[in-house]
Amino acid sequence: MTYEEFLNEYLAKGLLKQQKPNVTAVEKLILRSEKDLITAKANLDIDEGVAYTVAYMGMLRAGRACMLLKGFRPADGAGHRTVVEFMSKCLGEKYANIVEHFERMRRKRNIFTYEVDIVISRTETEGALETAVKFVSLVKNVIKKENPQQHFKF
Repeated sequence: MTYEEFLNEYLAKGLLKQQKPNVTAVEKLILRSEKDLITAKANLDIDEGVAYTVAYMGMLRAGRACMLLKGFRPADGAGHRTVVEFMSKCLGEKYANIVEHFERMRRKRNIFTYEVDIVISRTETEGALETAVKFVSLVKNVIKKENPQQHFKF
C-alpha cells in the first residue's frame, strides 16, 4: 500500500483526521521527545521499565510531530498504533527495521502499563533507548528537510 492509499484508507476508516500543520506544535513535540530521551537515560539505573516506557514516549511524540507536520493526527482509541503505522508508510521500506522496533516497543509498553508480572531487562531497555535516539533524530531530519526555511530550536 502506498502512502497516499494509506492516508485515504485511514481517513475513510476514521483512524486519521486532517489538521492544519502547526510548526510551533511540531517543535514543542520534538523538544519534549528530546527531554523524554534524557529522562529515560537518567532512569536507566533506577527502573528499566520506566526508562523503556519514557524512551517509547519520546518516539511517540516524534511520530506525532511528523504526523502534525504533514497535516494529520490520530483520531481513534488506537492512536499509538496509528502513529506507528503512519510512520511506517511515511518513512518507507528504507526505515522498516526502526519502525518495526517502534511497534515492538509499543506492544511491550502496553503490556508493561497494564500487566503486573512483566520484566524489562536492562539490555532490552538500552536497545530501546538506542532505537529511540535514532528514531527521534530521523524524524528531526525529516522535519528540517521538509521545512528548510524554518529555524527550529532542536
